[in-house]
Amino acid sequence: MARDDRSTYPFSAIVGQDALRTALLINAVDPRVGGVLIRGQKGTAKSTAVRALRWVLPEIEVVEGCRFGCDPSNIPDLCPECRERAAEGLLPRERRRPRLVDLPVSATEDRVVGTIDLEQALKHGERRFEAGLLAEANRGLLYVDEVNLLDDHVVDLLLDSAAMGVNTVEREGVSFSHPARFILVGTMNPEEGDLRPQLLDRFSLCVDIEGIADRESRVQIVERRVAYEQDPEAFYESWRPREEALSRRITEARCLLPSVTYTRIDLYAIAALTSELQVDGHRADIVILKAALAQAAFDGRMAISEADILLAAELALPHRFKRKPFDNGHSQLDALSQRLEEARARADDHPPQADEAGDAQKKKRAAPRVS
Repeated sequence: MARDDRSTYPFSAIVGQDALRTALLINAVDPRVGGVLIRGQKGTAKSTAVRALRWVLPEIEVVEGCRFGCDPSNIPDLCPECRERAAEGLLPRERRRPRLVDLPVSATEDRVVGTIDLEQALKHGERRFEAGLLAEANRGLLYVDEVNLLDDHVVDLLLDSAAMGVNTVEREGVSFSHPARFILVGTMNPEEGDLRPQLLDRFSLCVDIEGIADRESRVQIVERRVAYEQDPEAFYESWRPREEALSRRITEARCLLPSVTYTRIDLYAIAALTSELQVDGHRADIVILKAALAQAAFDGRMAISEADILLAAELALPHRFKRKPFDNGHSQLDALSQRLEEARARADDHPPQADEAGDAQKKKRAAPRVS
């Protein structure tokens, strides 16, 4: 796995923070899950994990010279510029690492979505589009640190583009659209203020992280960090095999994902969870299913399990709980965590036999995939 920047801490070297790593990897397997919000105090590896994720994402094929990183094999989603080039002949291709784009808190709407040169359009009839951060982030990672301090209107724009996969800019009757499919990751410190509930719900997954209390793990964190700071390149080389193995695993999971199935019983299990916890709307149900499918694919399985559903629910529901006054939602999360542990214990105690697994696969193949 070629890497032109070895100054980033390796994803595989992060100690603990299992929920954080799981949420990011689920989005790496299937960006359509819808991004993740990471809440926690400073110094809990939020930014480190996001920046490290880029280097385990598989390389992508893009149209050479395209500002938007278009996929040359996905003709319907080409930007207007690539469609014109395609009409004239074959599109030149190249491979590169997905980009990581930082969105500063001070970013304006034009800087985020881009802008149209109206003077050029009116005088010469040409649609000249000045690309924004959404164009740079297409097919990569868009990282917003301190997302709770970002203007609500800009957050809305980000979430809309992430959900639709398209960014459209219109000014004075002039319109320009381009693909904008990216993994949206927001980090924040709750002590500095929270997001509005409407915006919280739009983040598909949410992880609340804290500093690690275990002494052995804390020592390990310090040892690895010191070794990294002394020689980043040598530290990366020592972790290269695990980084490459993780990248291959993501690639294999993406290939397997379209074949992973679920049953109607699985859908009832998801509905029972969300209704029991009084979750409004249906976005959470869809997110749980997509995340469970991605987790099963990452584990190399052809069908989702109860543990996949509960794990996905742990990531999709905490920021959607209905909370009463003076209730921090911990009781609901604890109950969910207990159910997850019970499901894992049952899976460990009663692994499916070969014949049972085969029968289960046959029953699940009838279920359609979620898009």
